[in-house]
Amino acid sequence: MSTDSTPAPPPPNEPKPAPKWEPLSPLARRILGVLVEKQKTSKTADAYPLTLNALVTGCNQKSNRDPVVDLDEVEVEDGVEALQARELVTRITGGRADRFRHELYTAWTDNGPQLAVLAELLLRGPQTKGDLRVRAARMAAIDSLEALEDVLKPLVERKLVVYLTEPDRRGAVLAHGFHTADELATLRATHAGAPAAFDAAPAPRPAQVPAPVADARLDTALAELDALKARVAALEVQLAQLLKPPTPRPG
Repeated sequence: MSTDSTPAPPPPNEPKPAPKWEPLSPLARRILGVLVEKQKTSKTADAYPLTLNALVTGCNQKSNRDPVVDLDEVEVEDGVEALQARELVTRITGGRADRFRHELYTAWTDNGPQLAVLAELLLRGPQTKGDLRVRAARMAAIDSLEALEDVLKPLVERKLVVYLTEPDRRGAVLAHGFHTADELATLRATHAGAPAAFDAAPAPRPAQVPAPVADARLDTALAELDALKARVAALEVQLAQLLKPPTPRPG
């Protein structure tokens, strides 16, 4: 009789369980989000990887950030060192100043739009699909909500992205998968009042007006408003003259 106790291999078509990602601190999320953002939006080769000073500036940036923070170099460097230990950030030495780059193409995903979505969630926290598409599109082309769905599907399957509401609800809200269990519970409670699921097709999005055209229209409207104010003022003067009692003639 055979005494081989080697366990049988799993069936070939059995899906692999989604990995459980270690939570990231708010500081680590901000650092990684900034590194991805600057890597994708930098116009010159010498702008990325980032120096420590540039990384601090990016972390404290007031636009495209929620919450806005005020970190110093010591705090950011401590955060970078913790991420180096987890092999999520590499320090590059040898130049006038050390520089830092992320390693998320290896650690998380090598897909550019997927990484752009993750960076936006790291930088700004939970968002609706509509907001997320517009914001991530500045780093990678995501032309429609349908295209965003294709980007999100593998991220959700791997639990790099999680839904805080029902996925089929209007205004469904998503977050990255690096929160603690307590944070996720709080976020789900916060967003529990999202609009209910709907059966009808969503209303078409209004056409976006290019910024130069919008500015020109605003200038025209303001000019017309000023002209109307001037006409009203002139009419008020004329009316006051008409209503003014006649000067009595001397007897």
